[in-house]
Amino acid sequence: MHFHPDTVQSRIDTPLGPVRLAASPAGLCGLWFEGQQHQPAQLDGAAAWPMSAAHPLLVAASDQLGAWLVGERHRFDLPVDLSGGTPFQQAVWRALLDIAWGQTRSYSQVAQLAGAPAAVRAVGAAVGRNPISLVVPCHRVLGASGALTGYAGGLERKHALLEREGALPTPRSDSAAMRLAA
Repeated sequence: MHFHPDTVQSRIDTPLGPVRLAASPAGLCGLWFEGQQHQPAQLDGAAAWPMSAAHPLLVAASDQLGAWLVGERHRFDLPVDLSGGTPFQQAVWRALLDIAWGQTRSYSQVAQLAGAPAAVRAVGAAVGRNPISLVVPCHRVLGASGALTGYAGGLERKHALLEREGALPTPRSDSAAMRLAA
């Protein structure tokens, strides 16, 4: 991933753990749970983006995230900067933006929405690399059987997020699946 050189960041605490937010001049470009997979190196260390807790977009993102996490808000109203991804990744991430609160889609359905119906595995990889968790709702993507599969922030968080939205899939037993097939 490539990020704008003028990116800034902040850190906030949430009920699901600490979150890092990042903003470029074009919009929100990052939301990662601390310790999740695929975090950029620029969050920590000598080359870390500057901390800017008072940055207007990061303040708005923090406020909206807090309201979203308690169910007072179902959509984010923030400019997003997806330019750090490849054109394919950006298409997948834009398709994720169309999955509303309380809804889920399979990786195959996201591949269809992204205009790449044969690229389900590549879609899965792009979903996993989504840099703006929650705002770009990758947690709403499930396996073909409705199973909670991969989430860079951890499956426990994915479960908690879907539970908050009332979108947890109902597990089907083999006998239920056979009755449906009959």
